[in-house]
Amino acid sequence: MIPVLLLLAQAADPVTAAIAAMSPEQKAAQLQSTAPADAQAGLPAYDWWNEGLHGLARNGHATVFPQAIGLAATWDVDLIERVGTVVSTEARAKFNAQPAGADRRIYQGLTIWSPNINIFRDPRWGRGQETYGEDPYLTGKLGVAFVQGLQGPDPLHPRVIATPKHLAVHSGPEAGRDGFDVDPSPRDLEATYLPAFRRVVTEGKALSLMCAYNSIHGVPACASSALMNDRIRGAWGFTGFTVSDCDAVSNIHAFHHYTLDAAGAAAAGIRGGTDLNCGTAYAALPQALAKGLVSQAEVDTALSRALRARQALGIAFGATSPWSRIKAAEVATPAHRATALEAARKSIVLLQNNAGRLPLKPGSRIAVIGADADDLGVLQGNYHGTARNPVTPLDGIRARFGAANVTYAQGSLLADGAAVVVPETSLRSDGKPGLRGTYTANGAPLVRQDRRIDLDLNRAPPAPGFPATGYTAHWAGEFVPPGPGRYRLILDQSPCWKDCTVHDRARLTLGGKVLHDGDLPKGRVELSIDSDGRPHAIDLTLDHRSEDESFRLLWIPPAEPLLAQAVAAANAADVAVVVAGLSPDLEGEALSVQVPGFVGGDRTDIALPLPQQRLLDALKATGKPIVLVLTSGSAVSVDPASADAILANWYSGESGGTALADVLSGVVNPAGRLPVTLYKATTDLPAFVDYGMKERTYRYFTGTPLWGFGHGLSYTSFTYAQPRGATSVPAGANLTVETTLTNTGSRDGEEVVQAYLVPPAPAGRPGFTDPVLQRQLVGFQRIAVKRGRSANVAFTLDPRSMSIVDRDGRRHVVPGAYRLYVGGGQPGNGAGQWFDFAVTGADMELPK
Repeated sequence: MIPVLLLLAQAADPVTAAIAAMSPEQKAAQLQSTAPADAQAGLPAYDWWNEGLHGLARNGHATVFPQAIGLAATWDVDLIERVGTVVSTEARAKFNAQPAGADRRIYQGLTIWSPNINIFRDPRWGRGQETYGEDPYLTGKLGVAFVQGLQGPDPLHPRVIATPKHLAVHSGPEAGRDGFDVDPSPRDLEATYLPAFRRVVTEGKALSLMCAYNSIHGVPACASSALMNDRIRGAWGFTGFTVSDCDAVSNIHAFHHYTLDAAGAAAAGIRGGTDLNCGTAYAALPQALAKGLVSQAEVDTALSRALRARQALGIAFGATSPWSRIKAAEVATPAHRATALEAARKSIVLLQNNAGRLPLKPGSRIAVIGADADDLGVLQGNYHGTARNPVTPLDGIRARFGAANVTYAQGSLLADGAAVVVPETSLRSDGKPGLRGTYTANGAPLVRQDRRIDLDLNRAPPAPGFPATGYTAHWAGEFVPPGPGRYRLILDQSPCWKDCTVHDRARLTLGGKVLHDGDLPKGRVELSIDSDGRPHAIDLTLDHRSEDESFRLLWIPPAEPLLAQAVAAANAADVAVVVAGLSPDLEGEALSVQVPGFVGGDRTDIALPLPQQRLLDALKATGKPIVLVLTSGSAVSVDPASADAILANWYSGESGGTALADVLSGVVNPAGRLPVTLYKATTDLPAFVDYGMKERTYRYFTGTPLWGFGHGLSYTSFTYAQPRGATSVPAGANLTVETTLTNTGSRDGEEVVQAYLVPPAPAGRPGFTDPVLQRQLVGFQRIAVKRGRSANVAFTLDPRSMSIVDRDGRRHVVPGAYRLYVGGGQPGNGAGQWFDFAVTGADMELPK
């Protein structure tokens, strides 16, 4: 009788039936990220790996939003959900452009490995740009919004599946990440590193999670049953599937040496709760089964979770999806681009505005200075799509203030030894900045003026009617050095690294001499020339026949001529807008860069790099007003006296230049807030490898920062009425506090109202010290208020918001006197009011 019932159940459940019919080798193949077609199971090939951190990534044109750290600076939950909706809509649009049963390559699927909700505990981490900042509450709330935007309103029919990452305690260094062991205290684990993950599971209902490269107390995260089974499934009720970071399962034996071989690593991953393997390590599962290292039932459970995800998406086992109605044209639509512009505007943080230097007056003569002012990568950050019409800061300022009022000078390198894009000022054809570009495929050629050679080729055609690959681009004109000296020219390409059979070729001729003709080994060819400062004829051809991802003409010029150009531009202008900071060439994931201040994608010094400091010093000496625009994915330490006004602009997305110009001109009133602390110096920080939270982030830092977490100025002003609410609450009950916000300035504006809780003093409670929690964000709302008008803002604190964590990792609501600060930033930073209340009753322990 039992076999009959089993057969009936399998007949009703195609996933169970498919698994029952598979061999161990078939199961292993389906549990790897590049899953082959399985005709027996009716499964097309499916690559599980897709990215959508701040726009659909690496698969042609898409809407490119500000990098995640910039999205966090908006402090706008509704906006982040709408961004997620755009990302998933464009993923579905591209998916629906092919037949439902088509094979899917990498970056073509509906499983989006975003968001990154690791805590940005140290500004030196190069991947911190991918996160929502340093605070668990802000990160959790924005993470929930993004997950809900991605997955949509129907949990049974998700638009896509979100995958918050990297679980857990993962934030650098990049070097050594494959075998790095982290030893957080139980308190730091519960109070800092896990809350955002808990929230995206319990509130956001994320359908997938990704485990990290590192180990925790000697156990690789992807083999940690205590984390991946007991905590996320047992304590949090997670019911989705899990996936490893790429090659993290192989690292279990290759770098962590936790097991002796690949079979042991595969078994450890499955038994530890990792369902799907990004990589090929699970190819060893048949061997692990034969050795008895893992059971068939455990493998089947993992495979069932993975295949049911494809079924829920409506892309396998005869399932359908309401989202299949999304049209292929719903990519980079006007509405989506408008959302990107809104996000860019809202992300800008006004850090300093001495004597009301901003907004700039109409008709101002502006010198735009800095390598970051006209660079595509600085708009897009990492894990990005290809923007159709990207607007750099230089583009945006010219459009807003008039090209006749704007001059440009690159001024300096970003860092000593770090090449930057050759600027338009050193390229000329037909009397215009840039080179004449001729693009040729099968039809008529496309001729256009390219101000710089800075192309994002990621499966994206150069113009409508062109293929994404299989064309040539030829540029001709003059190379115009700013002065005599030695110039290093670099042909730079990000090569395709998966499923690649060929790579692009390039030919460069300068002054009639062929400098390079052939492939680009490892994506980079460096050439040196000695110039007397006179123009040289330049001829550059790219044979784009592959899926290599970018092509740029970079340089490292002599410093003095660049600096002289910048000083001359400033002297001829009313104001200098200096776009300075970092770039994704310097900070990012496992980069090969090694120049002063940077190694392997991480930073060794948080100060603005020396070439840009020298540039600012020279511009300051002109006596002209300076507006400093910081473009980066992390906190950059600068001297506040080096500029009259300072803005944080992040990596601002496809419309970043328009948004910046809108803020500089006063068309938009800035209201972004810092999602991180801007420290004064690297010496303020503990060792990078130390994951203890003592003296890290605003919650535990006892020093004085340059600008604190939550800081941001406006062109208007606000006041807060005394908060109202119950002055005592029993442990375990909610507390609602309300205040009235009034715009007392001369402009309409937005305010980010923030609520910070200061728990009872830890005296007499040794388990709650070392480090002492200074304060904790427990609520925030971004709200628009017209000048002269008021609005009521209310926050409801639940018991978890009012809890603190002891040294054993247990979370408590403790009786005693609490203080709540409600204002436009942390206490002492902007307008705000205190509210005192008491929690009564007995100590209450909350679940993990």
